[in-house]
Amino acid sequence: MVRPDKPAEIFDRDTEWAELTRFAADERPGATLGVVSGRRRQGKTLLLYELARATDGFYFGATEATPAESLRRLGDALGAHTSAPGPVHLADWPKAIDALLALGRERPVTVVLDEFPYLARASRDLPSIIQHALTPGRPERARSRTRLLLCGSALSFMGGLLAGSAPLRGRAGLELSVPPLDYRTAAAFWGISDPSLAAKVFAIVGGTPAYRREYVQDDVPDGPSDFDDWVVRAVLNPARPLFREARYLLAEDPDLRDIALYHSVLAAVAEGNGTRGGIAGYIGRKATDLQHPLVVLEDAGLLARDPDLLRSGRSRYRIAEPLITFYQAVMRPAWTALEQRRGPDVWRRSQRRYASAVLGPGFEETVRQWALRFAPLETFGGIVAEASPAVLTDPASRTSHELDLVALGEPPLGDGPRPLLAIGEVKWGRTLGQPDLDRLARARDLLITRPGVDAREARLLLASAAGFTDELRQTASHRTDVILADPDRLYAGE
Repeated sequence: MVRPDKPAEIFDRDTEWAELTRFAADERPGATLGVVSGRRRQGKTLLLYELARATDGFYFGATEATPAESLRRLGDALGAHTSAPGPVHLADWPKAIDALLALGRERPVTVVLDEFPYLARASRDLPSIIQHALTPGRPERARSRTRLLLCGSALSFMGGLLAGSAPLRGRAGLELSVPPLDYRTAAAFWGISDPSLAAKVFAIVGGTPAYRREYVQDDVPDGPSDFDDWVVRAVLNPARPLFREARYLLAEDPDLRDIALYHSVLAAVAEGNGTRGGIAGYIGRKATDLQHPLVVLEDAGLLARDPDLLRSGRSRYRIAEPLITFYQAVMRPAWTALEQRRGPDVWRRSQRRYASAVLGPGFEETVRQWALRFAPLETFGGIVAEASPAVLTDPASRTSHELDLVALGEPPLGDGPRPLLAIGEVKWGRTLGQPDLDRLARARDLLITRPGVDAREARLLLASAAGFTDELRQTASHRTDVILADPDRLYAGE
Protein backbone atom coordinates (compact mmCIF):
# COMPACT_ATOMS: atom_id res chain seq x y z
CA MET A 1 0.00 0.00 0.00
CA VAL A 2 1.40 3.38 -1.02
CA ARG A 3 1.61 5.83 1.85
CA PRO A 4 -0.45 8.93 0.93
CA ASP A 5 0.91 12.45 0.97
CA LYS A 6 -0.23 14.76 3.73
CA PRO A 7 -3.21 16.91 2.62
CA ALA A 8 -2.45 20.60 2.15
CA GLU A 9 -5.09 21.64 4.70
CA ILE A 10 -3.14 20.00 7.54
CA PHE A 11 -0.57 22.47 8.87
CA ASP A 12 2.67 20.97 10.18
CA ARG A 13 2.00 17.59 11.90
CA ASP A 14 4.54 15.93 9.59
CA THR A 15 5.67 13.53 12.31
CA GLU A 16 2.12 12.57 13.27
CA TRP A 17 1.11 12.03 9.62
CA ALA A 18 4.17 9.88 8.98
CA GLU A 19 3.40 7.68 11.99
CA LEU A 20 -0.26 7.33 11.05
CA THR A 21 0.43 6.45 7.41
CA ARG A 22 3.11 3.96 8.45
CA PHE A 23 0.58 2.25 10.70
CA ALA A 24 -2.19 2.35 8.09
CA ALA A 25 -0.02 1.04 5.23
CA ASP A 26 1.29 -2.02 7.09
CA GLU A 27 0.80 -4.92 4.68
CA ARG A 28 1.40 -7.69 7.19
CA PRO A 29 -1.51 -10.06 7.93
CA GLY A 30 -3.38 -9.64 11.18
CA ALA A 31 -5.48 -6.76 12.48
CA THR A 32 -3.61 -4.17 14.55
CA LEU A 33 -4.55 -1.52 17.08
CA GLY A 34 -3.44 2.10 17.49
CA VAL A 35 -4.35 4.70 20.11
CA VAL A 36 -4.34 8.45 19.35
CA SER A 37 -4.79 10.99 22.14
CA GLY A 38 -4.39 14.69 22.79
CA ARG A 39 -6.27 17.62 24.24
CA ARG A 40 -9.24 18.96 22.33
CA ARG A 41 -8.78 21.44 19.48
CA GLN A 42 -5.36 20.08 18.45
CA GLY A 43 -6.50 18.73 15.07
CA LYS A 44 -6.77 15.00 15.85
CA THR A 45 -10.10 14.63 14.09
CA LEU A 46 -8.81 16.38 10.96
CA LEU A 47 -5.74 14.13 10.90
CA LEU A 48 -7.76 10.92 11.26
CA TYR A 49 -10.57 11.94 8.94
CA GLU A 50 -8.10 12.84 6.20
CA LEU A 51 -6.16 9.63 6.85
CA ALA A 52 -9.32 7.57 6.43
CA ARG A 53 -10.23 9.46 3.28
CA ALA A 54 -6.73 9.20 1.79
CA THR A 55 -6.59 5.44 2.40
CA ASP A 56 -10.21 4.70 1.45
CA GLY A 57 -10.82 3.74 5.04
CA PHE A 58 -13.71 4.04 7.48
CA TYR A 59 -14.22 6.90 9.93
CA PHE A 60 -16.80 6.94 12.71
CA GLY A 61 -17.22 9.85 15.12
CA ALA A 62 -18.92 8.74 18.32
CA THR A 63 -21.32 10.87 20.34
CA GLU A 64 -22.67 10.68 23.86
CA ALA A 65 -25.36 8.06 23.40
CA THR A 66 -26.70 4.78 24.72
CA PRO A 67 -25.02 1.59 23.49
CA ALA A 68 -28.05 0.78 21.34
CA GLU A 69 -28.00 4.16 19.61
CA SER A 70 -24.23 4.03 19.07
CA LEU A 71 -24.51 0.55 17.52
CA ARG A 72 -27.34 1.78 15.29
CA ARG A 73 -25.33 4.79 14.13
CA LEU A 74 -22.27 2.61 13.52
CA GLY A 75 -24.40 0.18 11.50
CA ASP A 76 -25.76 3.03 9.39
CA ALA A 77 -22.23 4.29 8.71
CA LEU A 78 -20.99 0.80 7.84
CA GLY A 79 -23.87 0.28 5.43
CA ALA A 80 -23.09 3.52 3.65
CA HIS A 81 -19.35 2.77 3.55
CA THR A 82 -19.79 -0.72 2.06
CA SER A 83 -22.62 0.34 -0.28
CA ALA A 84 -24.90 -2.22 1.35
CA PRO A 85 -28.63 -2.16 0.50
CA GLY A 86 -29.31 -0.75 3.96
CA PRO A 87 -27.86 -0.33 7.45
CA VAL A 88 -25.78 -3.16 8.85
CA HIS A 89 -27.46 -4.74 11.87
CA LEU A 90 -25.07 -4.93 14.80
CA ALA A 91 -26.61 -6.84 17.68
CA ASP A 92 -23.84 -6.07 20.16
CA TRP A 93 -20.29 -4.78 20.43
CA PRO A 94 -18.54 -8.15 19.83
CA LYS A 95 -20.35 -8.40 16.49
CA ALA A 96 -19.64 -4.74 15.76
CA ILE A 97 -15.88 -5.12 16.30
CA ASP A 98 -15.82 -8.26 14.14
CA ALA A 99 -17.66 -6.31 11.42
CA LEU A 100 -14.90 -3.70 11.57
CA LEU A 101 -12.24 -6.42 11.34
CA ALA A 102 -14.05 -7.85 8.30
CA LEU A 103 -13.43 -4.59 6.42
CA GLY A 104 -9.76 -5.52 6.19
CA ARG A 105 -10.05 -9.00 4.67
CA GLU A 106 -8.81 -7.97 1.23
CA ARG A 107 -6.30 -5.21 2.04
CA PRO A 108 -5.07 -2.96 4.84
CA VAL A 109 -8.02 -0.75 5.84
CA THR A 110 -7.90 2.19 8.21
CA VAL A 111 -10.77 2.11 10.71
CA VAL A 112 -11.14 5.11 13.03
CA LEU A 113 -13.32 5.20 16.13
CA ASP A 114 -13.10 8.87 17.11
CA GLU A 115 -14.22 10.08 20.56
CA PHE A 116 -13.79 6.51 21.78
CA PRO A 117 -14.32 7.49 25.47
CA TYR A 118 -18.00 8.17 24.69
CA LEU A 119 -18.40 4.57 23.54
CA ALA A 120 -16.36 3.03 26.34
CA ARG A 121 -18.07 4.95 29.12
CA ALA A 122 -21.48 3.79 27.93
CA SER A 123 -20.23 0.24 27.32
CA ARG A 124 -17.58 -0.33 29.96
CA ASP A 125 -16.66 -3.78 28.69
CA LEU A 126 -15.77 -2.43 25.22
CA PRO A 127 -11.96 -2.38 25.83
CA SER A 128 -12.18 -6.03 26.93
CA ILE A 129 -14.24 -6.86 23.86
CA ILE A 130 -11.57 -5.31 21.64
CA GLN A 131 -8.89 -7.19 23.57
CA HIS A 132 -10.68 -10.47 22.89
CA ALA A 133 -11.25 -9.58 19.21
CA LEU A 134 -7.49 -8.99 18.79
CA THR A 135 -6.44 -12.22 20.51
CA PRO A 136 -3.46 -13.68 18.63
CA GLY A 137 -4.52 -16.64 16.53
CA ARG A 138 -8.21 -15.76 16.51
CA PRO A 139 -9.42 -16.32 12.91
CA GLU A 140 -11.26 -13.01 12.68
CA ARG A 141 -8.05 -11.20 13.56
CA ALA A 142 -5.69 -13.40 11.55
CA ARG A 143 -7.73 -13.01 8.34
CA SER A 144 -7.99 -9.23 8.75
CA ARG A 145 -5.67 -6.33 7.99
CA THR A 146 -7.87 -3.76 9.66
CA ARG A 147 -5.81 -0.96 11.21
CA LEU A 148 -8.06 0.03 14.10
CA LEU A 149 -7.43 3.49 15.57
CA LEU A 150 -9.07 4.56 18.83
CA CYS A 151 -8.99 8.31 19.41
CA GLY A 152 -10.02 10.47 22.34
CA SER A 153 -9.49 13.80 24.08
CA ALA A 154 -10.08 12.69 27.67
CA LEU A 155 -6.39 12.27 28.44
CA SER A 156 -6.80 10.49 31.75
CA PHE A 157 -9.12 7.93 30.16
CA MET A 158 -6.99 7.42 27.06
CA GLY A 159 -3.84 7.06 29.16
CA GLY A 160 -5.56 4.41 31.24
CA LEU A 161 -6.45 2.31 28.17
CA LEU A 162 -2.90 0.98 27.89
CA ALA A 163 -1.72 1.32 31.48
CA GLY A 164 -0.94 -1.32 34.08
CA SER A 165 -3.41 -4.19 33.97
CA ALA A 166 -5.84 -2.52 31.52
CA PRO A 167 -7.34 -4.94 28.97
CA LEU A 168 -5.60 -3.34 25.98
CA ARG A 169 -2.18 -3.23 27.64
CA GLY A 170 0.34 -4.67 25.14
CA ARG A 171 -2.14 -4.75 22.27
CA ALA A 172 -1.35 -1.41 20.59
CA GLY A 173 1.19 -1.07 17.82
CA LEU A 174 0.84 2.72 17.83
CA GLU A 175 0.55 5.11 20.76
CA LEU A 176 0.42 8.60 19.26
CA SER A 177 0.02 11.82 21.21
CA VAL A 178 -0.98 14.96 19.29
CA PRO A 179 0.41 17.88 21.32
CA PRO A 180 -0.16 21.62 20.89
CA LEU A 181 2.11 23.36 18.40
CA ASP A 182 5.41 24.57 19.85
CA TYR A 183 5.94 28.32 20.07
CA ARG A 184 7.90 28.60 16.81
CA THR A 185 5.42 26.53 14.81
CA ALA A 186 2.52 28.45 16.37
CA ALA A 187 4.03 31.74 15.18
CA ALA A 188 4.25 30.37 11.65
CA PHE A 189 0.68 29.03 11.87
CA TRP A 190 -0.64 32.43 12.93
CA GLY A 191 1.48 34.13 10.27
CA ILE A 192 3.19 36.39 12.81
CA SER A 193 6.75 37.37 11.89
CA ASP A 194 7.44 39.81 14.74
CA PRO A 195 8.95 37.69 17.57
CA SER A 196 7.75 39.89 20.44
CA LEU A 197 4.22 39.96 19.06
CA ALA A 198 4.32 36.20 18.55
CA ALA A 199 5.36 35.73 22.18
CA LYS A 200 2.52 37.94 23.42
CA VAL A 201 -0.08 36.06 21.36
CA PHE A 202 1.34 32.67 22.35
CA ALA A 203 1.12 33.65 26.03
CA ILE A 204 -2.67 33.85 25.56
CA VAL A 205 -3.66 31.19 23.02
CA GLY A 206 -0.68 28.84 23.11
CA GLY A 207 -0.27 26.34 20.31
CA THR A 208 -3.87 25.15 19.85
CA PRO A 209 -4.62 25.28 16.09
CA ALA A 210 -8.40 25.62 16.42
CA TYR A 211 -8.08 28.92 18.24
CA ARG A 212 -7.02 30.67 15.05
CA ARG A 213 -9.29 28.91 12.57
CA GLU A 214 -12.60 28.29 14.32
CA TYR A 215 -12.41 30.49 17.40
CA VAL A 216 -11.28 33.86 16.03
CA GLN A 217 -12.00 33.19 12.34
CA ASP A 218 -8.42 33.96 11.28
CA ASP A 219 -8.45 37.32 13.06
CA VAL A 220 -4.72 37.89 13.58
CA PRO A 221 -3.14 41.02 15.09
CA ASP A 222 -2.11 43.33 12.28
CA GLY A 223 1.28 44.14 13.79
CA PRO A 224 2.35 45.09 17.34
CA SER A 225 0.18 48.24 17.42
CA ASP A 226 -2.95 46.11 16.87
CA PHE A 227 -2.28 43.67 19.74
CA ASP A 228 -4.34 45.44 22.41
CA ASP A 229 -7.31 45.88 20.08
CA TRP A 230 -7.03 42.22 19.07
CA VAL A 231 -7.19 41.06 22.70
CA VAL A 232 -10.33 43.11 23.25
CA ARG A 233 -12.12 42.05 20.07
CA ALA A 234 -11.02 38.39 19.88
CA VAL A 235 -10.46 37.23 23.46
CA LEU A 236 -12.37 39.52 25.81
CA ASN A 237 -15.41 39.75 23.53
CA PRO A 238 -18.43 37.74 24.80
CA ALA A 239 -19.54 37.21 21.20
CA ARG A 240 -16.41 35.25 20.31
CA PRO A 241 -16.07 31.53 21.14
CA LEU A 242 -12.65 32.07 22.72
CA PHE A 243 -14.29 34.10 25.50
CA ARG A 244 -15.71 31.03 27.32
CA GLU A 245 -13.25 28.43 26.10
CA ALA A 246 -11.21 28.26 29.32
CA ARG A 247 -14.35 27.40 31.27
CA TYR A 248 -15.35 24.74 28.76
CA LEU A 249 -11.94 23.08 28.93
CA LEU A 250 -12.71 22.08 32.49
CA ALA A 251 -16.44 21.47 32.09
CA GLU A 252 -16.13 19.07 29.14
CA ASP A 253 -13.70 16.63 30.76
CA PRO A 254 -15.81 14.00 32.55
CA ASP A 255 -13.02 13.29 35.05
CA LEU A 256 -13.18 16.87 36.35
CA ARG A 257 -16.22 16.69 38.62
CA ASP A 258 -15.65 19.35 41.30
CA ILE A 259 -15.27 22.23 38.86
CA ALA A 260 -15.19 24.94 41.55
CA LEU A 261 -12.28 23.23 43.32
CA TYR A 262 -10.32 22.80 40.10
CA HIS A 263 -10.84 26.45 39.16
CA SER A 264 -9.56 27.46 42.61
CA VAL A 265 -6.47 25.28 42.25
CA LEU A 266 -5.73 26.78 38.83
CA ALA A 267 -6.29 30.30 40.17
CA ALA A 268 -3.79 29.61 42.96
CA VAL A 269 -1.17 28.47 40.45
CA ALA A 270 -1.88 31.44 38.18
CA GLU A 271 -1.21 33.73 41.16
CA GLY A 272 2.26 32.23 41.53
CA ASN A 273 1.52 29.60 44.18
CA GLY A 274 3.31 26.68 42.60
CA THR A 275 3.92 24.42 45.59
CA ARG A 276 1.33 22.14 47.13
CA GLY A 277 1.51 24.09 50.38
CA GLY A 278 1.11 27.40 48.57
CA ILE A 279 -1.92 26.13 46.65
CA ALA A 280 -3.48 24.78 49.85
CA GLY A 281 -2.98 28.08 51.65
CA TYR A 282 -4.50 30.06 48.78
CA ILE A 283 -7.70 27.99 48.55
CA GLY A 284 -8.05 27.29 52.29
CA ARG A 285 -7.59 23.52 52.17
CA LYS A 286 -5.14 21.12 53.78
CA ALA A 287 -2.23 20.12 51.56
CA THR A 288 -3.18 16.46 52.03
CA ASP A 289 -6.60 17.20 50.49
CA LEU A 290 -5.03 18.26 47.18
CA GLN A 291 -3.58 14.94 46.08
CA HIS A 292 -6.61 13.94 44.02
CA PRO A 293 -7.36 17.26 42.27
CA LEU A 294 -3.69 17.80 41.42
CA VAL A 295 -3.38 14.31 39.92
CA VAL A 296 -6.61 14.75 37.95
CA LEU A 297 -5.51 18.13 36.56
CA GLU A 298 -2.14 16.65 35.60
CA ASP A 299 -3.78 13.67 33.90
CA ALA A 300 -6.07 16.05 32.01
CA GLY A 301 -3.06 17.93 30.67
CA LEU A 302 -4.02 21.20 32.36
CA LEU A 303 -1.31 21.23 35.03
CA ALA A 304 2.36 20.33 34.67
CA ARG A 305 4.73 19.58 37.51
CA ASP A 306 8.31 20.75 37.14
CA PRO A 307 10.82 19.02 39.43
CA ASP A 308 13.29 21.26 41.24
CA LEU A 309 16.52 19.96 39.75
CA LEU A 310 18.54 21.26 42.70
CA ARG A 311 16.33 19.97 45.52
CA SER A 312 15.38 16.31 45.42
CA GLY A 313 11.72 15.64 46.06
CA ARG A 314 10.66 19.28 45.52
CA SER A 315 8.58 20.45 42.58
CA ARG A 316 6.40 23.32 41.40
CA TYR A 317 3.18 23.24 39.45
CA ARG A 318 2.44 25.43 36.44
CA ILE A 319 -0.59 25.68 34.18
CA ALA A 320 0.06 23.84 30.93
CA GLU A 321 -2.59 25.65 28.86
CA PRO A 322 -1.83 29.37 28.32
CA LEU A 323 -5.47 30.28 27.76
CA ILE A 324 -6.34 29.02 31.25
CA THR A 325 -3.54 31.10 32.76
CA PHE A 326 -4.90 34.16 30.95
CA TYR A 327 -8.45 33.38 32.05
CA GLN A 328 -7.51 32.89 35.70
CA ALA A 329 -5.29 35.98 35.87
CA VAL A 330 -7.21 38.46 33.73
CA MET A 331 -10.73 37.28 32.89
CA ARG A 332 -12.05 35.44 35.94
CA PRO A 333 -11.55 38.36 38.39
CA ALA A 334 -13.44 40.69 36.04
CA TRP A 335 -15.98 38.27 34.59
CA THR A 336 -19.07 40.37 35.29
CA ALA A 337 -17.54 43.45 33.69
CA LEU A 338 -16.50 41.42 30.66
CA GLU A 339 -20.00 40.01 30.24
CA GLN A 340 -21.20 43.61 30.29
CA ARG A 341 -18.89 44.26 27.31
CA ARG A 342 -16.45 46.43 29.24
CA GLY A 343 -13.49 44.62 27.71
CA PRO A 344 -11.47 47.76 26.88
CA ASP A 345 -11.64 48.96 30.51
CA VAL A 346 -10.75 45.52 31.88
CA TRP A 347 -7.80 45.21 29.54
CA ARG A 348 -6.45 48.67 30.41
CA ARG A 349 -6.40 47.94 34.13
CA SER A 350 -5.10 44.39 33.67
CA GLN A 351 -1.79 45.27 32.02
CA ARG A 352 0.33 44.66 35.12
CA ARG A 353 -1.40 41.37 35.91
CA TYR A 354 -1.02 40.23 32.31
CA ALA A 355 2.68 41.07 32.32
CA SER A 356 3.46 39.48 35.69
CA ALA A 357 1.12 36.47 35.79
CA VAL A 358 0.81 35.60 32.09
CA LEU A 359 3.53 37.05 29.88
CA GLY A 360 6.44 36.71 32.31
CA PRO A 361 5.90 33.03 33.19
CA GLY A 362 5.09 32.26 29.55
CA PHE A 363 8.33 33.83 28.39
CA GLU A 364 10.28 31.84 30.99
CA GLU A 365 8.77 28.59 29.69
CA THR A 366 9.58 29.62 26.11
CA VAL A 367 13.23 30.06 27.07
CA ARG A 368 13.26 26.62 28.67
CA GLN A 369 11.71 25.10 25.54
CA TRP A 370 14.32 26.85 23.41
CA ALA A 371 17.06 25.31 25.52
CA LEU A 372 15.49 21.85 25.23
CA ARG A 373 14.41 21.87 21.58
CA PHE A 374 15.96 24.58 19.45
CA ALA A 375 19.31 25.78 20.77
CA PRO A 376 22.22 24.11 18.92
CA LEU A 377 24.55 21.79 20.79
CA GLU A 378 27.36 24.34 21.04
CA THR A 379 25.18 26.94 22.74
CA PHE A 380 25.05 25.00 25.98
CA GLY A 381 28.06 22.79 25.40
CA GLY A 382 25.97 19.62 25.34
CA ILE A 383 22.49 18.19 24.99
CA VAL A 384 20.02 19.74 27.40
CA ALA A 385 18.10 16.80 28.85
CA GLU A 386 16.10 18.71 31.47
CA ALA A 387 15.31 22.38 31.95
CA SER A 388 13.20 23.83 34.74
CA PRO A 389 13.17 26.58 37.36
CA ALA A 390 14.87 25.83 40.67
CA VAL A 391 15.73 27.28 44.05
CA LEU A 392 19.37 27.39 45.15
CA THR A 393 19.96 27.62 48.88
CA ASP A 394 23.08 29.15 50.38
CA PRO A 395 23.62 27.55 53.81
CA ALA A 396 26.36 30.02 54.74
CA SER A 397 24.21 33.13 54.35
CA ARG A 398 20.91 31.32 54.92
CA THR A 399 19.52 32.83 51.74
CA SER A 400 18.01 31.35 48.61
CA HIS A 401 18.32 32.23 44.94
CA GLU A 402 15.45 31.66 42.50
CA LEU A 403 16.79 30.53 39.14
CA ASP A 404 14.48 30.78 36.15
CA LEU A 405 16.48 28.16 34.27
CA VAL A 406 18.53 25.20 35.38
CA ALA A 407 19.64 23.10 32.41
CA LEU A 408 21.04 19.65 33.10
CA GLY A 409 22.84 17.45 30.61
CA GLU A 410 22.35 13.74 30.12
CA PRO A 411 23.18 11.56 33.14
CA PRO A 412 26.66 10.00 33.04
CA LEU A 413 26.94 6.34 32.13
CA GLY A 414 28.56 5.44 35.43
CA ASP A 415 28.76 7.02 38.82
CA GLY A 416 29.60 10.68 39.07
CA PRO A 417 27.96 14.08 39.13
CA ARG A 418 25.52 15.11 36.45
CA PRO A 419 26.69 17.95 34.16
CA LEU A 420 25.02 21.28 34.88
CA LEU A 421 25.07 23.02 31.51
CA ALA A 422 23.55 26.40 32.39
CA ILE A 423 21.69 28.52 34.88
CA GLY A 424 19.64 31.48 33.79
CA GLU A 425 17.78 34.67 34.54
CA VAL A 426 14.70 35.43 32.40
CA LYS A 427 12.75 38.70 32.39
CA TRP A 428 10.17 39.94 29.93
CA GLY A 429 9.90 43.63 30.76
CA ARG A 430 13.24 44.50 32.37
CA THR A 431 16.55 45.32 30.72
CA LEU A 432 19.21 42.98 32.08
CA GLY A 433 22.67 44.23 32.94
CA GLN A 434 25.98 43.43 34.60
CA PRO A 435 24.49 43.06 38.13
CA ASP A 436 22.25 40.24 36.83
CA LEU A 437 25.27 38.48 35.34
CA ASP A 438 27.19 38.91 38.60
CA ARG A 439 24.33 37.35 40.56
CA LEU A 440 24.32 34.32 38.26
CA ALA A 441 28.09 34.02 38.61
CA ARG A 442 27.78 33.93 42.41
CA ALA A 443 25.11 31.26 42.11
CA ARG A 444 27.40 29.22 39.89
CA ASP A 445 30.18 29.52 42.48
CA LEU A 446 27.82 28.01 45.05
CA LEU A 447 26.89 25.19 42.69
CA ILE A 448 30.53 24.31 41.96
CA THR A 449 30.88 23.18 45.57
CA ARG A 450 27.59 21.30 45.54
CA PRO A 451 27.63 17.49 45.31
CA GLY A 452 25.58 15.72 42.65
CA VAL A 453 26.16 18.19 39.82
CA ASP A 454 29.25 19.32 37.93
CA ALA A 455 28.87 23.08 37.49
CA ARG A 456 32.45 23.93 36.56
CA GLU A 457 31.54 24.49 32.88
CA ALA A 458 28.02 25.85 33.51
CA ARG A 459 27.08 28.73 31.27
CA LEU A 460 25.22 31.84 32.35
CA LEU A 461 22.10 32.62 30.34
CA LEU A 462 20.31 35.96 30.43
CA ALA A 463 17.09 36.28 28.44
CA SER A 464 15.06 39.45 28.09
CA ALA A 465 12.48 40.90 25.75
CA ALA A 466 13.47 44.41 26.87
CA GLY A 467 17.10 43.95 25.87
CA PHE A 468 20.48 44.23 27.57
CA THR A 469 22.71 47.07 28.66
CA ASP A 470 25.68 47.98 26.48
CA GLU A 471 27.97 46.95 29.33
CA LEU A 472 26.47 43.45 29.45
CA ARG A 473 26.63 43.07 25.67
CA GLN A 474 30.28 44.11 25.75
CA THR A 475 31.03 41.56 28.48
CA ALA A 476 29.18 38.79 26.65
CA SER A 477 31.11 39.47 23.43
CA HIS A 478 34.35 38.51 25.18
CA ARG A 479 33.13 35.52 27.18
CA THR A 480 32.14 32.10 25.89
CA ASP A 481 30.28 31.22 29.09
CA VAL A 482 27.66 33.99 28.73
CA ILE A 483 24.53 33.48 26.61
CA LEU A 484 22.22 36.38 25.73
CA ALA A 485 18.79 35.52 24.31
CA ASP A 486 16.13 37.93 23.10
CA PRO A 487 12.90 37.13 21.21
CA ASP A 488 14.69 37.35 17.86
CA ARG A 489 17.08 34.60 18.89
CA LEU A 490 14.39 32.48 20.54
CA TYR A 491 12.14 32.53 17.48
CA ALA A 492 14.55 32.59 14.56
CA GLY A 493 18.15 32.37 15.69
CA GLU A 494 20.30 29.74 17.28
